[in-house]
Amino acid sequence: MDISDKPPYSGVMSDKYLLGNYTRLPLTVSAGEGCYLIGDDGRRYLDMITGIGVNAFGYCHPRLTSVLLEQSRECVHTSNLVSHRHQRALAERLCGMSGLDRAFFSNSGTEAMEAALKAVRARSKPEKSRIVSLRGSFHGRTMGSLALTGQPELRQNFVFPGAEITFVEPNDRAALQAAIREDTSAVVLEPVLGEGGIYPLKTEYLQLARQLTRATDAYLIADEVQCGLGRTGRYFAYQWAEILPDIVVTAKPLAAGLPLGATLFTEDAAQWLPPHSHGSTFGGGPLACRVAIEFLKMIAEELPGIGERAGQFLARLETLRLRHPVITEIRSKGLMFGIQLSVPGAPIVAAALARGLLVNCTQGTVLRMLPPYIVSEREMDEAVRVLDDVFCAPAQ
Repeated sequence: MDISDKPPYSGVMSDKYLLGNYTRLPLTVSAGEGCYLIGDDGRRYLDMITGIGVNAFGYCHPRLTSVLLEQSRECVHTSNLVSHRHQRALAERLCGMSGLDRAFFSNSGTEAMEAALKAVRARSKPEKSRIVSLRGSFHGRTMGSLALTGQPELRQNFVFPGAEITFVEPNDRAALQAAIREDTSAVVLEPVLGEGGIYPLKTEYLQLARQLTRATDAYLIADEVQCGLGRTGRYFAYQWAEILPDIVVTAKPLAAGLPLGATLFTEDAAQWLPPHSHGSTFGGGPLACRVAIEFLKMIAEELPGIGERAGQFLARLETLRLRHPVITEIRSKGLMFGIQLSVPGAPIVAAALARGLLVNCTQGTVLRMLPPYIVSEREMDEAVRVLDDVFCAPAQ
């Protein structure tokens, strides 16, 4: 029938027309404010996963909203056939923060990783085409990014023929040393494994990766999509080890909720993506770049306080661990927390949601928390109080 003949929208939400690839929580939201999501029924939910690390300054921050509205009245999109000042200014700021030389803008973290992989592939020779990645890692959902993802259940149906990937255990220095050989073209790692359960890589491990890649003329790629842009208390997590990768990929909070990814290159790595070798229709548009510039200004102001807030939250979570034997370990780096459980985490996520707290579960038994950078002690107390109630409940 003609669309004009269809009945009007009834107000009842349905997933009938959506691809069934997500397992969603039983929550439909209508708005967000600060650290809280607001449900259709007006109930407030403390969001300690922040859109999976995207809403680093919470919802509807007035500075970001103001810039977004102002830029939307000037220009939302241009193609990359022309230049605009916000893209150039953002590239300069990111290069200054990271220590790298060139930036390419895309729409997401997995696209940012694809740009990195294309540069590696262009540089590689047949006898030097193997890539080393980490078990438990996560690098995105596109074919190339999935090939590097160290989780067989995610990767198995999508690995393309000819992928030469060696997976090693995080923080196993002997395994890393054995894996990086003369035929290695690149080593790809997350300085803090996020989807893998919040596992920070040790300084010595990161430094060894840099040493070995230099010795074998391989590129070191740091995937900072989740752990970068201030979340660990530095601009990028690799900076804790005082190393400089050849390529850095980042995304998630960069444009404060607007789609924007960035791949940062040294001059040497950038040469492998010359004109017409790669591109993006929407990557680096004026609206996203203008908001991202404001976001990075805010990080510069907030960075000193992130470590303090992280310590305050960690102390509360350690107290929670001591009260509940079902919590076997707390892993953290900055405002990234993995609460290791001895039982499945999904029922705990559901029970917390029913009490107004949003967290998520990864790897089956890890509660992942990525609090916003503006989280207050009152909100930390609220989150821990809810988890305490959940763990005390008879069903647990």
